[in-house]
Amino acid sequence: MKLIDTDHPIYRPLWVRLLLVGFCAAWTAFEYHNGQTTWGLIFLVITAYAFAQLLVFYKPANTAGKQPDETGES
Repeated sequence: MKLIDTDHPIYRPLWVRLLLVGFCAAWTAFEYHNGQTTWGLIFLVITAYAFAQLLVFYKPANTAGKQPDETGES
């Protein structure tokens, strides 16, 4: 089950993916700083999942589509 659709064009620029992971990490730190360890743990898991999906295992979608071969057949 995919919680983040990495094929969506919004995730294509690296800065967007870094911003999302950074925001999740900052929110995790905010929760821990305020003594909310349960919410901190929840956001830590969300941060780890976003990091893995958006930075480690990210493969950009082929935007050009299939190219027909020289015979004109696809």
